[in-house]
Amino acid sequence: MRLWTARKTGDGFNVSSEQNVPAKFAFIGVRACEINAIVIQDKVFCNGPYPDVDYEMRRRDAFIVAVNCGQAGGTCFCVSMGTGPKADAGFDLALTEFVDADRHEFLVEVGSAAGAEMLKQVPHREASQADSAAADAVVVRTTSQMGRSLQTDGIKELLEQNLEHPRWDEVAERCLTCGNCTMVCPTCFCTTVEDHSDLAGLSAERVRKWDSCFTMDFSYIHGGSVRKAGRSRYRQWMTHKLATWIDQFGTSGCVGCGRCITWCPVGIDITQEAAAIRAAPHA
Repeated sequence: MRLWTARKTGDGFNVSSEQNVPAKFAFIGVRACEINAIVIQDKVFCNGPYPDVDYEMRRRDAFIVAVNCGQAGGTCFCVSMGTGPKADAGFDLALTEFVDADRHEFLVEVGSAAGAEMLKQVPHREASQADSAAADAVVVRTTSQMGRSLQTDGIKELLEQNLEHPRWDEVAERCLTCGNCTMVCPTCFCTTVEDHSDLAGLSAERVRKWDSCFTMDFSYIHGGSVRKAGRSRYRQWMTHKLATWIDQFGTSGCVGCGRCITWCPVGIDITQEAAAIRAAPHA
């Protein structure tokens, strides 16, 4: 995203901020873990000491249609994080799907005035008690299907007290530092800025780009990168998600979506890594 543009005018430069007018977005099929990730992003970009105006504008006009999960994935552990599988808030409409031999319907829960207005435009009937009970049963069934689990009691202290645990070396032998986990994580928000100028030196611009703590340049300061080894970079990512994020934002940075596990090309599993450290804490 372009932040500002500078153009040469006589003996100086005229700097103008980028006026971003975002389109209105509708997000269809948002899961409970993703809604909780949006809440975390809101804490950072809307409710923090330095609000992001562009994010606020996009967030304000977003329309969210949630879907309560009817089938857990093999890498899901949202129940452990208290973030699913049912969306409790943060949506305009929430759907629970019923599929059997006799019907294919959705139970709809209204979460906002905008959602209520939208529902008026769609043919529907009032849900019965049996419908509500069936929707609850879907969530209960999904809750019992979690593919992973993560013991969160005392995990912040556990990781902070085991920064030199030999497990970090073991995971580093497998980690490619590709950054896939940060690219698919719904709460990762790290960015960097780059400055560009044309060959004639008449104009310049600053752009903000998505970045990852797994890149060497991310922690670069004068003299080199702070985290040169893959061990340090994976440890930074995992301890930030599960420990130091709590100090910064008052909540865990992990919502249990399991995407980091799914998209890791070497099969590194954050729940397994935490369990290994818990099973043999470093003295």
